[in-house]
Amino acid sequence: MQFTDIFIRRPVLASVVSLMILVLGLRAVFSLPVLQYPRTENAVVTVKTAYYGASAADVAGFITTPLENAIAQADGIDDMTSSSTTGLSTITVNLKLNYDPDKALTEITSKISAVKNQLPPEAQQPTLSISIGQTIDAMYIGFGSKVLASNYITDYLSRVVQPKLQAVDGVQTAELLGAQNFALRAWLDPKKLAAYGLTAADVSNALASNDYISGLGNTKGQMVQINLTASTGLHSLGEFRNLIVKQANGAIVRLKDVARVSLGSDDYESQVSFDGKKAVYIGIQVAPAANLLDVIKQIRAIFPGIQAQLPQGLTGHIVYDSTKFVRSSIDEVVRTLVEALVIVTLVVFAFLGSPRSVLIPVVAIPLSLVGGFFIMLALGYSINLLTLLALVLAIGLVVDDAIIVVENVNRHLEMGMKPMEAAIEAARELAAPIIVMAAVLVAVYVPIGFQAGLTGALFTEFAFTLVGTVIISAIVALTLSPMMSSRLLRAHRHEGGNWEDHIVGFIDRWFDGLRRFYQRRLHASLDYVPVLAVFALCVLTSIYFFYTGSKSELAPQEDQGVVIAFSTAAPDSTLRQRQMFAHQVYKDFAGFPETAHVFQLDVPGQSIGGAVLTPWDARTRTSNDLQPIAQQELNGIAGLQTAVFQPPSLPGSRGLPIQFVIQSTDPFSRLNTVADNFLVAAQKSGMFMFLNSDLRIDQPQATLEIDRNKAAELGLSMSDVGQAMSAMLGGGYVNYFSLDDRSYKVIPQVDQRYRLNVAQIGNYYIKAADGT
Repeated sequence: MQFTDIFIRRPVLASVVSLMILVLGLRAVFSLPVLQYPRTENAVVTVKTAYYGASAADVAGFITTPLENAIAQADGIDDMTSSSTTGLSTITVNLKLNYDPDKALTEITSKISAVKNQLPPEAQQPTLSISIGQTIDAMYIGFGSKVLASNYITDYLSRVVQPKLQAVDGVQTAELLGAQNFALRAWLDPKKLAAYGLTAADVSNALASNDYISGLGNTKGQMVQINLTASTGLHSLGEFRNLIVKQANGAIVRLKDVARVSLGSDDYESQVSFDGKKAVYIGIQVAPAANLLDVIKQIRAIFPGIQAQLPQGLTGHIVYDSTKFVRSSIDEVVRTLVEALVIVTLVVFAFLGSPRSVLIPVVAIPLSLVGGFFIMLALGYSINLLTLLALVLAIGLVVDDAIIVVENVNRHLEMGMKPMEAAIEAARELAAPIIVMAAVLVAVYVPIGFQAGLTGALFTEFAFTLVGTVIISAIVALTLSPMMSSRLLRAHRHEGGNWEDHIVGFIDRWFDGLRRFYQRRLHASLDYVPVLAVFALCVLTSIYFFYTGSKSELAPQEDQGVVIAFSTAAPDSTLRQRQMFAHQVYKDFAGFPETAHVFQLDVPGQSIGGAVLTPWDARTRTSNDLQPIAQQELNGIAGLQTAVFQPPSLPGSRGLPIQFVIQSTDPFSRLNTVADNFLVAAQKSGMFMFLNSDLRIDQPQATLEIDRNKAAELGLSMSDVGQAMSAMLGGGYVNYFSLDDRSYKVIPQVDQRYRLNVAQIGNYYIKAADGT
């Protein structure tokens, strides 16, 4: 007696095994997270260091280079890029796929700490941030107003909205994009400073010394203790304006005498807009282990309450929701899965003809698929496009096991056996072939799961889901299918009988005719072996030409409902000029009937904007259709270089589709020349519609030549000159002040009307050693 006999003779045992598979599978269906693609940890560590007023060359030499050399010693780094601009060093570290981000962050932090003493004392402390997951956030919410300034919008969002969103279970970060925080701005007047015998450094020192946060402690008596505070800090515009910056011979000079004091923003070089209005965005990053659809569903549930509490004049809209595309994609695959089940059922019925025979594979197929969900849960997988694709492919594999069992039982029934005997004999004959079939399929698909890199990360879940489903199918074919066959199947009558016998008889006669037709054609073709050989050779040869002539790509571009434009203007362009370009970009995008919203983010050096399209069923043109049209429209904006692209189809992709890296130990000037020649050659090839280099040595720069002899005669050192100029022009903050229980920067700087051009700098005054 073989082990299959046990399940046939004891139907309860076979039913219990199948019910256990069903219950565990259904439990897994409602427990598995739903994602677009298999979970991958694409962690990016960003290190930013501010050195206010320093040139790009100084930032690169004194900050970026030592930090890069230290960070490069950390483990788990895939690649590292850096950007050195005026006053800011940015180092982006891309970690290896699925490398532990906490471990990498800890090691990078320790490496940076080891070289902090090598950084200039005037530079700020390096700040580290880490992002895990997609390069594009799961959701963007835009808050805009025609009456409120960006700093007021930012303050409200950071106090009220951001905490609510970050409290949602599964939200990794709710980051403010385009935020402009409040800042106390002291706009200095160089002429008034000189008239009162003051310098910008004196003002900075007065602000730092007289806006002080003190921690006094408390008094403690025998029975009572009292906490102490002191009014050493400044908390209002009036207090700052009346701050004494100089006192001599009974005369008092206050800050308002030499500066225009206002509550402004800490950043006047960037601007964000939504549908043409000033705005601030909140980007929602979902934690890697969270269920994307559930997290966004929770945010949508609380968002109406957030909208109802917004101040008058401030509006909020969900600009982009990635789950729309994810849900649409998954729904499409699920629909395909259901259609495949129905088609397979109809095909099986068409070939078997008996509802009794059809019932067995119809039960076995969904049971095997549901069991596959349990395998996915046990392995820590998710319901995503690739695992669902594996289930769709598995339908054609798992149905074979059930069909061969039914056919073999029918064969024994036709030979005169009773149903029980026929099922036992058929199961004994097929036990080894079914196990071998499952082993062969496992051997074919398992290697896919052990591939490295992005391909392996994506297709591991696909491979093992398919393998698990095949194994469950083999179990069902050896337990439930023979048992059901022994109870449901019976021998069909070739003459007389009921309607089922007539259908089976008709199908059998039709297949006999088809078999005879094929047999005649096969014998006829074997008489012309040379012709068959030539035909086979032509087919085999054509494979090479079809393969080499076919286009190849990592993944087809999907219509995700958004088109993005990356723009660069002249290096000396101001925010006002860039906003003129931004308005033209907005008009072009808003002119498309498929556009629902237009978003724009403008920062020095680059601008990112785009259009969120209307739902797929509400438009006739896809994002692939609109991309070249938008590219052509934006190319017509003089003075602006723009690349239009779409979000990457696969996770882990960064930047534009094609990127070249040119490495050299030569100076940046030589590297820039090589890069320019490369761009010229690439442009002449006619294969690229957008070309750009991230190395730019085109920022206009003027050098102040210091007369060292005259400075020495005046008792001035180079540090005195440098600090005085930096205090006037650098725009760095000197400390923080408290406003409504939040801290904001205090930034003294020469008013813009006194720094419109280089010639005005010659009118600045620097205090000599004797105080003149």
